[in-house]
Amino acid sequence: MGKNQDKEEGSLSPNSKAVISLDEKFVMHTYSRFPVVPVKGKGVKVWDCDGKEYIDCVSGIAVLNVGHCHPRILNVLKEQAEQLVHISNHFYIDQQAKASEYLAKITPKKLEKTFWGNSGTEAVEAALKLAIKYKGKHEFIAAQGSFHGRSMGALATTWSENYRAPYSPFGINVKFVPFNDLQAVKEAVSKDTAGIILEPVQGQGGVNIPSNGYLKAVRELCDEKEIVLIFDEVQTGFGRTGKIWAGEHWGVNPDIMSLAKALGGGIATGACIATEEIAKAFDHGAHGTTFGGNPLACAVALEAMKIVVEENLPERAANLGKKATNQLKELKENVEAIKEVRGIGLLIGMEVSRDAKKLCLEMIKKGLLITYTAKNVLRVIPPLVIEEGELEKALNIITETFTKY
Repeated sequence: MGKNQDKEEGSLSPNSKAVISLDEKFVMHTYSRFPVVPVKGKGVKVWDCDGKEYIDCVSGIAVLNVGHCHPRILNVLKEQAEQLVHISNHFYIDQQAKASEYLAKITPKKLEKTFWGNSGTEAVEAALKLAIKYKGKHEFIAAQGSFHGRSMGALATTWSENYRAPYSPFGINVKFVPFNDLQAVKEAVSKDTAGIILEPVQGQGGVNIPSNGYLKAVRELCDEKEIVLIFDEVQTGFGRTGKIWAGEHWGVNPDIMSLAKALGGGIATGACIATEEIAKAFDHGAHGTTFGGNPLACAVALEAMKIVVEENLPERAANLGKKATNQLKELKENVEAIKEVRGIGLLIGMEVSRDAKKLCLEMIKKGLLITYTAKNVLRVIPPLVIEEGELEKALNIITETFTKY
C-alpha cells in the first residue's frame, strides 16, 4: 500500500479513475456510488486502491459484524474451499445441517427449522411463501418505512404448474400501516390476513425504534387472530442492536424470522427459520434454491455465528453503541442541522437538515466511510469488533464535519 493521499475535492487518482471508468462503461447504473475504491480490509479498517486508510462505519451495510477478514473466517474459508465449495441440495449437506443446528440454538424459542438462501430478499421471500402455504391466504400487513427486499415476479413467470399452483394468484395483497401504531395494525387485520411482517427496528427506513409495548401487543394480536408474525432481522440480527436479536429487547418471539447480512460473515447467505409446525407447510418441491445452503456459505455462517456469541459482540455493541449515541446526542445540542439522533446498539441514525450525501463525502475525505438512508439520515453501523479508540476517531470526524462544514 502506498501513502495516504489527501485528494482535493473533485480530483481522483489514476488508479481510481481506471476502476470508475470500467464501472461506468460495463456495470448497470443501479447504485449511486461514492468515489472510493476499497481493495483491502482488516477489522474495522479498509484501504483504497491508493493506500488511503478509512474507518468503516458502513460494514457492507451491517454485514461485517465480525469485521473485515476475521482470522477465524479466513481459516474456515480456506479449509472448506479446499474440501467442497458447492453441492446440490438433492444431497445431504454436512455444513448446512450443523449451521442449522447452531442457528436453532441461538434463535428465539420454538424457531427450529431453517431454509437457506443467498440474501435477505430470498429470506423474506421464503418467509412470505411459507406463511401463504401455511395459512392458505395471501394478505399481509407491513409497516410504512419498511424495507424487505427488491425481487419480483420470478415464480409468476415460472411455467410449471407444480411450482406455481400453491402460491397462485400471484401478487400478494399488502396493507401498509404506520410503524409503531398498534391501532392501525388492528384496523388492517381481516379474515384474509396471513401474516404481519415487521423489522423490530427499521434500518433502511431511518433507524426507527418502536415504543415499549408495541411489538408485544402485535404478538398478542397475532395469537388472538391466528396470524403469522414474521420478524425481518436481516439488518438487526446477530448482535447489531446490543442483543443477538432485536426482538429480544422487548421479549417478543416471532413465528418466522428472516436473516441474512451478518449471518454470512461477508459471504452471500440468507436464511428463513420458523417453528416446526409452520415449517411443515413446506414439503418437497415447495421451495428451493441452487446455491443456498452450500457447504462454503454454511461453514462460514456457522463460524460467523460462533464468533458473535463467543466474542460477546452483542454486549460490546450495547456498550459502545450507548457511548456513541450519547456523544452524538450531545453534539446535536450544539448543531442545529442535526434534527434527531436515534440509536440502539451499533445501529445509529442521525437525521439531518443538510445535504446528507455532501456530509458523507466530507467525512469520507477525512477517512470515515459512512452512508445515508431515508434521504436525510446518516447511518453509523461499524463492525461490532470496533475498538473504543477507533470509535472515538470516527465520532471526532463526524463532529469536525458538522462544526466546520
